[in-house]
Amino acid sequence: MIEFLSQPWPWFVAGPLIGLTVVLLLVVGGKSFGVSSSLRHICAATVPGSSAFLRYDWRKSGLWNLLFVVGVVLGGLLAGTLLATGEPVAISEATKADLAALGLASDSGLVPTEIYSLAAVATPAGFVILVVGGFLVGFGARYAGGCTSGHAIMGLANLQLPSLVAVLGFFAGGLLATHLLLPLILGG
Repeated sequence: MIEFLSQPWPWFVAGPLIGLTVVLLLVVGGKSFGVSSSLRHICAATVPGSSAFLRYDWRKSGLWNLLFVVGVVLGGLLAGTLLATGEPVAISEATKADLAALGLASDSGLVPTEIYSLAAVATPAGFVILVVGGFLVGFGARYAGGCTSGHAIMGLANLQLPSLVAVLGFFAGGLLATHLLLPLILGG
């Protein structure tokens, strides 16, 4: 079983499983799939009544969402420890060349440690990417009324026009950041 779970799943298995998750959430309790709203539930649980925005029964409306996020984190930890094969991450030669042009090693794991590490936060480029970028992603997710997973998976499945606009904005922002901002920040 571990051998089966440690292999990449093809799109025709993983895609329908994600789609069935959407159907299950809608049928079981009218829930929406997404992760960004969990921050509001965490704040409502830890600093209740500090603002009108956080005065609600988070146990009734958000407990399932918090459990989902805990499951995502635990699943990632289990996959990264128990299911890790020790083999390097498969990265295309073109991506390796693009990373090298930016001064980033492509053999350091899932993400370049030159950017994604505690030591990188102390550098100007690392601070901009991790702290400023993280703030902008969080702000953008709240401003758009949800995160990429919520809009792209749940919103599009419900044929919501605002979700389509948000997903197009997420993709355009990702392309802009990858091809213009990242080389500018890293000086490549």
